[in-house]
Amino acid sequence: MSSKVIVAISGGVDSSVTAFLLKQGGYDVEGVTFLLHNDNDKEAEKGSFNCSLTSLKVAQKSAHALGIKHSIIDLRKEFSQKVIEPFICAYAIGQTPNPCIQCNRHIKFPNLIKIADERGADFIATGHYAKLKIINSSPILMKAIDIKKDQSYFLYAVDSNILRRVLLPLGDKTKDEVKKLASLFDISSIESKESQEICFIKNKRYYDFLKNSIDPKEGPIVDAHTKKILGYHKGIHLYTIGQRRKLEIAKNEPRYVVQIDISQNAIYIGRKELAMFNSMIVDNLNWLTPQTDFFRATIKIRSTMKDEPGFVEIIDKKRARVVFDRPQWAPAPGQSAVFYRGDVLVGGGIIVSSSSKLPSSCV
Repeated sequence: MSSKVIVAISGGVDSSVTAFLLKQGGYDVEGVTFLLHNDNDKEAEKGSFNCSLTSLKVAQKSAHALGIKHSIIDLRKEFSQKVIEPFICAYAIGQTPNPCIQCNRHIKFPNLIKIADERGADFIATGHYAKLKIINSSPILMKAIDIKKDQSYFLYAVDSNILRRVLLPLGDKTKDEVKKLASLFDISSIESKESQEICFIKNKRYYDFLKNSIDPKEGPIVDAHTKKILGYHKGIHLYTIGQRRKLEIAKNEPRYVVQIDISQNAIYIGRKELAMFNSMIVDNLNWLTPQTDFFRATIKIRSTMKDEPGFVEIIDKKRARVVFDRPQWAPAPGQSAVFYRGDVLVGGGIIVSSSSKLPSSCV
């Protein structure tokens, strides 16, 4: 009897090709679509999962084209509690969270496993571009062959016990190869548009979402070089480290947010070099491959950047210090730092603080 797999279906090319490849490989495939929030706008595929009501018909059409069973699971309440509310709270204290990582960790993968157990499935599968091997019962998560599409960064926080039962068929495929495969069973016409935006923010108006979600508290915008107050902001939740736009401060040369002082409700701005950081503290660690107390790695501090070389020093079970070989642009508290050794993802955590040559007035 063939192994059964529960596949997360959004209706987009990536998740549909994932189901197609597994079906062609002899698996008993069943599709599941998660309803995560209410949004009447045209929705995009994010990490191979459906987000809102507007994508449900697309996912159903995709499952029908594939000839597989399909069901819809309403997770709106859980998604709001574990992703949207923490997202808002993080910005309220001057952090820059990554909700996609938290959704994978707390919503999507745990619920896929729960459904798999309920329906007698051996595996779960998603359309993420990453590779996964099981060696001596331990999951080894690696970068995808298509580096431009690699999504391993978004999976570092998924529990190892779950990863042991995950299939990622797109890890050794390029995006072009996936599109060609899609044409074989005529799903290109129902492809949903890809997006790098946050799925639950209406019209992708990120700035407006935060303004409407958090009560503003005005505070000073301070020149990091002179200590002078240059103006006033309308809430620290509207700013992130490295930000240049919407500062509303007239200067002869570009200025960037270089620190957010929560205790003083102050935004510090300075020249570009002050947004370059040498080291940082990372908290809430999740290890996929346990490491020694001090090791060499490459570190990625945002999904769109190349991982950069440095050292990782483990402080305790939950914290580590990262020191880069070269200063890096704007690692923001709340974002994730993910550690690689070669192509293997060994772990990661949440950035809580960064260090640079910041003037004493900002410390």
